[in-house]
Amino acid sequence: MNDVEDDKLLSRKKPTFPVHQKLKDYLKRYNRESNITVSYDDLLRFQGAITVYDKNENDTLWVRCYYPDHEREHIDRDLKHIYDILHSDGRDKSLDFLNVDAVDYCTFGNTKPFRIKIRNVLNDGHTYFYIKKADSSRIYGLELEHLLSPHRINFLVHGDTLIEEHIAGIPGDEFIEDYLESCDHQERTQIAKEFVKFNERCLIRLLGDMRAYNYVIIPTHDFDRVSYAIRAIDFDQQSYEGRLKVYRPQFFKENVPMVMNVADCLKNESIEQYKKEERALIAKRLINTQSRYKALIRCMRSDYLTSTVKLKELKKELMNFTGDVKFKNCRNMGSVLNTALEFVRRNYSNEA
Repeated sequence: MNDVEDDKLLSRKKPTFPVHQKLKDYLKRYNRESNITVSYDDLLRFQGAITVYDKNENDTLWVRCYYPDHEREHIDRDLKHIYDILHSDGRDKSLDFLNVDAVDYCTFGNTKPFRIKIRNVLNDGHTYFYIKKADSSRIYGLELEHLLSPHRINFLVHGDTLIEEHIAGIPGDEFIEDYLESCDHQERTQIAKEFVKFNERCLIRLLGDMRAYNYVIIPTHDFDRVSYAIRAIDFDQQSYEGRLKVYRPQFFKENVPMVMNVADCLKNESIEQYKKEERALIAKRLINTQSRYKALIRCMRSDYLTSTVKLKELKKELMNFTGDVKFKNCRNMGSVLNTALEFVRRNYSNEA
């Protein structure tokens, strides 16, 4: 796991794919659809904005938005209602205790999301959620994360607007720069293990572009140690690119320190064991969510998620990587993903 490429693996810009009716039906069936009253386009009508800086006075590439007084009142009410739907029963009983502290807009990347900061005035605690343009490949990525990873995730869709909960943690690039070197050997070994498993999970479920700023490190303090988990926070590159390396975090230059940490802390036998463990766990989750997973794959098989060139390239690379000739007959990315997951289920379900 010690070979690393630069990040010239990705296409210049991934297009946004519309949410088709079959996927809308799926979202409604599994309570992912919501009749929210404010859209992404509504939030674009801000009157002005100022730059948001971090604690070290660096530009975060987010700007804080301001709205005309005649719009701010109903925008605040609608945003608090969205928070209530996302985190409670949607009956608006707690709205009087909530305040919209900030509406920030990201000027970096493909999705250009809005980040909403909601504060509970009773205890001064706050949390975030995001409003983005709905994109079917991103929705598939979120739902696959919910079904196949160790983590559950909350999101809602209405029309062409996507609402995502905030995933708390230390951004990977910040963790690498500020925290990794100060970890002791036991902690670095545990981080290495988690990176191996995260790398394998992304590959198996074809989630691409896991550069360091697209995942977070989550420390959990136990009575005698600190343990770490790694979670993806960006699902824009689900089953889109043609090169297999895009789906393996180890090949991005931003992750070099994580890859070197794996090489320093783990023997090859341990790396292979952790890969097998992750494949077995995914096989188990696949079996446990068969009905919902099959419904999702039916949607993906009827959807257009990439170009013919990229599809052909990925089929060839996966066939060479796994030796499974079934990839040759895949007609779309949904079929490619299903073939990859079925390969794992067939070969590792007995180890789960």
